[in-house]
Amino acid sequence: MQLEVRPDPSEVGRARRWARSRLAGSGIQADEPLAETLVLLVSELVTNAVVHTGRSAVLRLVLPGAVTEETDEATVRLEVDDASDRAPVARCADGEATGGRGLALVDGLADRWGWSREGTGKRIWCELDRSAGREGAAPACGSVDGAVAYGGYAYEVV
Repeated sequence: MQLEVRPDPSEVGRARRWARSRLAGSGIQADEPLAETLVLLVSELVTNAVVHTGRSAVLRLVLPGAVTEETDEATVRLEVDDASDRAPVARCADGEATGGRGLALVDGLADRWGWSREGTGKRIWCELDRSAGREGAAPACGSVDGAVAYGGYAYEVV
């Protein structure tokens, strides 16, 4: 299922509402931590797409089949396609900054994330595992020789 998002920051709220409405019937409750995290990640990735590119984006959500107590493990995948071919670049925001923490937040909250070039643009994706624990400290940011480090992992900026 997908939603086209216009290049307007007010679309971020619509994207959050759309994601919440898609959880109905998936077995993931709206007040469940996974749902709350998913909505926050939707907000961050859609905001990045519309604010930094100034163009439309496509939000895609892949939900598991109905989740029951017997099968409480599930993976939710979120993808945002935009028309910019520029790689996502993590920034190190100081304590006073009101922005610049989006990718650090994605890295800290998602179980996996990445990006790829798609046609003339790119796709940023992340996955959340329903049964996964949320351990670890907030990721640190920094850049060494073209690699961006988060929480001990390095991602090459291309």
